[in-house]
Amino acid sequence: MSKDSKRREALVYHAKPTPGKIKVVPTKKYSSQRDLSLAYSPGVAEPCLEIAKDKANVYKYTTKGNLVAVITNGTAVLGLGDIGPEASKPVMEGKGLLFKIFADIDCFDIEIDTKNIEEFIQTVKNISPTFGGINLEDIKAPEAFEIEKRLKEELDIPVMHDDQHGTAIISSAALLNALEIAEKKIEDVKIVISGAGSAAISCTNLYAKLGARKENILMFDVDGLITTSRTDLGPEQMEFARDMEPITLKEAFKGADVFLGLSVGNIVSPAMLMDMSDNPIVFAMANPNPEIEYDTAVATREDLIMATGRSDHPNQVNNVLGFPFIFRGALDVRASKINEEMKLAACHAIAQLAKEPVPEQVNIAYGETKLNFGREYIIPKPFDPRLISTIPPAVARAAMESGVAMEPIQDWDKYEDQLLSRMGSDNKLIRLILNRARTNPKRIVFAEADNLDVIKAAQIVHEDGIAIPILLGRRDVIEELMTEIDWDDNILIIDPKSDEEKPRKDRYANELWQMRSRKGVTEFDAGKLMRQRNYFAAMMVKLGDADAVITGVAQSFPISVKPMMEIIGKSPGVQKVATTNLMITERGPMFISDTSININPDATELAKIAQMTARTARMFGIDPAVAMISYANFGSSDHPHARKVTEAVNYLHRYYPDITVDGEIQADFALNPELLKKKFPFSKLAGKKVNTLVFPNLESANSTYKLIKELYNTDSIGPIMMGMQKPVHILQLNASVDEIVNMAAVAVIDAQQKEKHEQKREQAARNSTNQGVF
Repeated sequence: MSKDSKRREALVYHAKPTPGKIKVVPTKKYSSQRDLSLAYSPGVAEPCLEIAKDKANVYKYTTKGNLVAVITNGTAVLGLGDIGPEASKPVMEGKGLLFKIFADIDCFDIEIDTKNIEEFIQTVKNISPTFGGINLEDIKAPEAFEIEKRLKEELDIPVMHDDQHGTAIISSAALLNALEIAEKKIEDVKIVISGAGSAAISCTNLYAKLGARKENILMFDVDGLITTSRTDLGPEQMEFARDMEPITLKEAFKGADVFLGLSVGNIVSPAMLMDMSDNPIVFAMANPNPEIEYDTAVATREDLIMATGRSDHPNQVNNVLGFPFIFRGALDVRASKINEEMKLAACHAIAQLAKEPVPEQVNIAYGETKLNFGREYIIPKPFDPRLISTIPPAVARAAMESGVAMEPIQDWDKYEDQLLSRMGSDNKLIRLILNRARTNPKRIVFAEADNLDVIKAAQIVHEDGIAIPILLGRRDVIEELMTEIDWDDNILIIDPKSDEEKPRKDRYANELWQMRSRKGVTEFDAGKLMRQRNYFAAMMVKLGDADAVITGVAQSFPISVKPMMEIIGKSPGVQKVATTNLMITERGPMFISDTSININPDATELAKIAQMTARTARMFGIDPAVAMISYANFGSSDHPHARKVTEAVNYLHRYYPDITVDGEIQADFALNPELLKKKFPFSKLAGKKVNTLVFPNLESANSTYKLIKELYNTDSIGPIMMGMQKPVHILQLNASVDEIVNMAAVAVIDAQQKEKHEQKREQAARNSTNQGVF
């Protein structure tokens, strides 16, 4: 993608369909006159009077307790510098979005048009009654130090400048773990720091609180080593001044144990790394280019422990591991401030989490066999679902123990449940799916590439590293569409009707004739069918010229699926192919089956559909809890429709006891854990959060998923084909660009899984052969 195209994409993203990235939505009913009279006049007077009696009631009757202000004056924005308050607003909205999706905290972004410290402080103080916390952002040093210090002293709500403390907390957690691996003590190590801005100062301060000795720290800024003879620096920098003659950064590396870089890229050479002590620790966190490139560094020192600020390398020091969860814990106990005890608690919680067994969902998301605490895993991954239930409780406890919690937590188990329930309303699973696909992209043939939305999706898939697209269709139309969206990369385009594809087409036609000659397909018929893109695409996958196929945008499902069934067919042992739709709902991800193929499966077929759906859920790192849906509950009806579901459940309990499944059960009981436990405590689903619904027929499953999608504007990934020998995925008619991209990621994951299974099968066959030899 060209620079102009990327620029246009970013601008369109922020402008369409609604300008900006965040909005305010009602949390109460407002459909009737009665609702409105409670929301405003006259009903609103009652909470107003209660708050007037006791200001603490504002937390009881308003959003204050879950509302954070992200405040800046735009003087130090994201490496863009002093661009002003208006220009900083997109960044502040983005920070608000991160607060919401990672910790379910609501945000208002506030851009203040002043560089005067007193004016800034007074403005924040004047608006502070609205908020439960203040996140200062992108304010240049040294003003940022004074602003944060004063606001922490003068306000009774949490205040944190994330640019300083976020990086400090995450890098400190990484440092603790890196030192443990290196078998070094923090009080003994020599630390070299490149950078003396607010983030570097805060990191160094926190390192000192963890035990680092100031006499072992060498801090450099753009003008060199910070020494006591310098007169050009503020008191924050001079706190780490050394009483010595200036030396160069290169000289400082001799015998150093730790390097912290928060400066500029490519200032550290391999030779400098070689001068460091055994098991050197290097945190090169300049973005986008680290102080030394990761690949260069690890090639230079095998004993290196390295972190960067980048997501494409191990050990990313990412502030999103900290600020959402720190504020979550602070808000939940109504902390009057975020103090050092709370920051240290967050640091230790993050460090400890990296030592715990990693959930399979995280391993899957990052394409790892098994993430383990070690040199390439010293801090948790940003997509780790345990962050929400680990960091906030640690912060909340520290607030309580240090005496700044106004509303201490009494029931910690209940609190953890509340934290986990906050994480069902976002699209984390989609991000996990996309991230996992990027770990090992596969070749996807897009069979309808002369469709604009398909081309747009293929472009995203290519540029985001999700898959390697192959575009199938009329070359002139595809090239015209690519020009229209400014996509000039060298992408494989195949036109099945063109003369240049005749050799491939003849080979495919001959293969099809050999496969289907006893099923009524003549040699002439085979050649004719190979002019149809779905047949051509299916044969590409069949013969290994592509890893997966995506189709269905422009044709009905039955027309699209027929060539796939004839050419690719079912996996060995599969009786019926089925589909499931993955719905991203407010209560979390939900699989719904069978949504597209089997009109009225019998009991055994229904059980197999459930078994395949459970396997699909596990493919995405989700432990399936399967409800077999009916109009009846556990034998309340003797009608054949209900008995069919009962028989399917019995089959599953007998042959697949590892699957948590039960039924027949009505949908409301399945989705309401308290109701289910109260009415049917004997159920295998009692106490479980159901995430998979298997319906007794196509009509009910298809109608349900479409109702959910349209009524609640819910993201849907699917229909995901289950039971095919090769990765084949057929979209719904007129699927959106996002749906095509998401389905492409699913196709890649499917291909990854099938590749692993094939490798295991081949290995088992080799082992069997070797055993036979001996």
